[in-house]
Amino acid sequence: MGEAFLKLEQLTVGYGANTVLHSIDLAIRKGEFVALLGSSGCGKTTLLRAIAGFVPPSGGRVAVSGREVTQLPPDKRGMALVFQSYALWPHMTVAQNIGYGLKLKRRPKSEIAARVAEMENLLGLQGLGARKPGQLSGGQRQRVALGRALAIDPEILLLDEPLSNLDARIRLTVRHEIRALQRRLGITAIHVTHDREEAMVMADRIVILKDGHIAQQGTPEEIYNRPASSFVAAFLGAENRLLLQAERLPGGSGGGIGEAVRIAASPVSAEALLPLAGRDLQSGPVEARFRAEAAELLPAQAGTAPVDGALTLSGHVTAVSYPGGQWRHGVKVGEADIQVDAPAAFAVGDAVTVRIKSGDLFLYPTEGGASRLAAMPPEGVGKRSAEVVEA
Repeated sequence: MGEAFLKLEQLTVGYGANTVLHSIDLAIRKGEFVALLGSSGCGKTTLLRAIAGFVPPSGGRVAVSGREVTQLPPDKRGMALVFQSYALWPHMTVAQNIGYGLKLKRRPKSEIAARVAEMENLLGLQGLGARKPGQLSGGQRQRVALGRALAIDPEILLLDEPLSNLDARIRLTVRHEIRALQRRLGITAIHVTHDREEAMVMADRIVILKDGHIAQQGTPEEIYNRPASSFVAAFLGAENRLLLQAERLPGGSGGGIGEAVRIAASPVSAEALLPLAGRDLQSGPVEARFRAEAAELLPAQAGTAPVDGALTLSGHVTAVSYPGGQWRHGVKVGEADIQVDAPAAFAVGDAVTVRIKSGDLFLYPTEGGASRLAAMPPEGVGKRSAEVVEA
């Protein structure tokens, strides 16, 4: 991935007897935009604040461009943090807020004025320099906070859920503005968010945290299409969850697909022969996950006959809604409740067939279980529309 500009080695952070971050190793390239993604309490904000120097680690080190900064105060690390609340001084004008960090550094007034004007032009705040924060919109206050951070010319920009206080329409606009600005300046940025769509559209690389550990990291395409665990798959939208019985088959066992996995038939599912495709599976119970939009919903008359490279299920519709674009159906399959999207609405009570192609089906080994479809309890992952603020 190239030489690391910011490097964390075995970084551990705790509060009293409670360890929040467990031996985090992370390397970030210069100019890279990295999103720290996870649900409330996973440790992402603590990690950002440990990088910034506001939370002392109990172990490990932080280095920037080969220089260890683990014990340095925040103002000596070459970083700037944009807080979730923006933390603007209400009694100061826009210009005074933007220039506040430079004033603390005792820069000449002429230099501060020039830099403030540069930030106002860069962020579309021209003509607002004399206003107080209370006279600005949410999007404008966010730009002022960003301008204050950038005014000191940091090597690393840290963003702690800076868009969570904006309404949905403004949030879409501002996140693209931040990304375009980061690319234009070539600055290294680390962005904390609970919103997976926000992370997907903004970041070069996403680091997913769970319980103080890195669950997976990679490009948006990598983690979306190849989630490393059931937790990651669920967090990235594959919330449908079934327990199946599988048998791993060697190459040449039939179907001309090389190594394969056979999913056993059940009263509500046809036998399925799927390519192994690099999945880490052995014979036994497996956990299957898939996204509502990745499944195909058909009338029951389509039958439950096996289709090459697909899992075929039978069930009945329990709920129908229209969130936009496609109809969302609740479907009862055995003991499991799943959701499936379709271009046309089925009626509640309709018998239906659900098909999921192998490439859209994520399979993971699991312990215990039986050769039946079973409902499994949710893991409490964030929904797309959820507004979760980390404590």
